[in-house]
Amino acid sequence: MRLIIVGCGSIGSKLAQAADGMEEVTRIYLIDAVRPLAEELAAKLNKASVVDSVEDELYHADLVIEAASQEAAKEVAMVTVNRGVDIMIMSVGALVDDEYREAFFEKAKQTAAKIYVPSGAIAGTDALRAAHIDELESVELITTKGPKSLAHVKYCEDNNIDVNKYDSPTVIYNGTAREAVKDFPKNINVAATVSLLGVGFDRTHVKIILDPAATVNSHELRIRGKFGEMVCHTYNLPSPDNPKTSYLASLSAISALKRIIRKQWIGI
Repeated sequence: MRLIIVGCGSIGSKLAQAADGMEEVTRIYLIDAVRPLAEELAAKLNKASVVDSVEDELYHADLVIEAASQEAAKEVAMVTVNRGVDIMIMSVGALVDDEYREAFFEKAKQTAAKIYVPSGAIAGTDALRAAHIDELESVELITTKGPKSLAHVKYCEDNNIDVNKYDSPTVIYNGTAREAVKDFPKNINVAATVSLLGVGFDRTHVKIILDPAATVNSHELRIRGKFGEMVCHTYNLPSPDNPKTSYLASLSAISALKRIIRKQWIGI
């Protein structure tokens, strides 16, 4: 399998390193807006090279993996499926735009391209996916993060929230998943995944808590419906090289790639 990985940050780097060790992967094409990052990563791998454009390499690729940003995801997703090439999206918040998402899904159907969205840093998505087959009454996501994870977030700056001046757990956002995904594009992509699997962006309720004592990023998923009730709490250690990203998100991407390559779908 030949891969294009867009984004050579924390998740993209770990994914590329893992893919480099998979015998089924024959070639890895790396792209990053900061080209030296891609070049530095490629130098550490055996199967990787740096390229300038996703579109130019689609004829040579079996799977595109976006691990950069919502903007990058939106830019490469449609181009990829338009060529009939499969894509894995990590910045799933890019799909909050209803018109774009519907056009993207429809184009993938037309070209038989597959769209993969790993569960990322949250557990319980398998139960939510199953529960959605019948009526769901409510879906709530409660996310707790420390100051480092929320530093330099535009929403906090715009609302005069100094993340380093809180001495107790404080709710800094309480609203819909649609607005949360827009306001916290690098922090709450799991809300988009939950929304797509459940009751949508406008009915999914999100609460973000800033806890100065937090040493982990936690996601508590609460769902209620005809199946019963579920509460699933995930306590994630942040990636050592990026406190905004949970380490589990990288592991989820690697796990998804293995399943795609081996065509083994246990627990779907």
